[in-house]
Amino acid sequence: MSLESVQAFFAEKAPDVEVLVTEASTATVALAAAAHGVEPGQIAKTLSLILDERPILIVTRGDARLDNRKYRARFGAKAKMLDAEAALAATSHPVGGICPFGLPEGVTVYCDVSLKAFAEVVPAAGAVNAAVRIGTGRMAELVGAEWVDVCQEPPQEPPA
Repeated sequence: MSLESVQAFFAEKAPDVEVLVTEASTATVALAAAAHGVEPGQIAKTLSLILDERPILIVTRGDARLDNRKYRARFGAKAKMLDAEAALAATSHPVGGICPFGLPEGVTVYCDVSLKAFAEVVPAAGAVNAAVRIGTGRMAELVGAEWVDVCQEPPQEPPA
């Protein structure tokens, strides 16, 4: 049902966006980056958390880590990740396929400003082997996401 809900979401809201289903798993940032030929940061990783008894999603760049201090400052609470079973129940997507598309009512989506480093990102699409290529701003707009700053700065590559 999960992949289908994402496909239905795009059919209705953005029919020009193609859901890409691969033979290889894209369940981790490294696997997704390799499968889609992009750097790990360009993978839009979706974190599933619980805040005030309600599920929220935070979409970050693939190589970013949640900053607990920033999270607490923004949301007034400690970050609490959902386990795999609770994430599936809240989003209808399995871990590795969790994305901000095709969600049940009541799931709030945020996008971390770390994503703005990329014009195009590759988030999952409801299955461990599905993704989309989409403009960063367009993704946030389509899902009604609020921009937040809750991640650590990604590691800097030394100059070559």
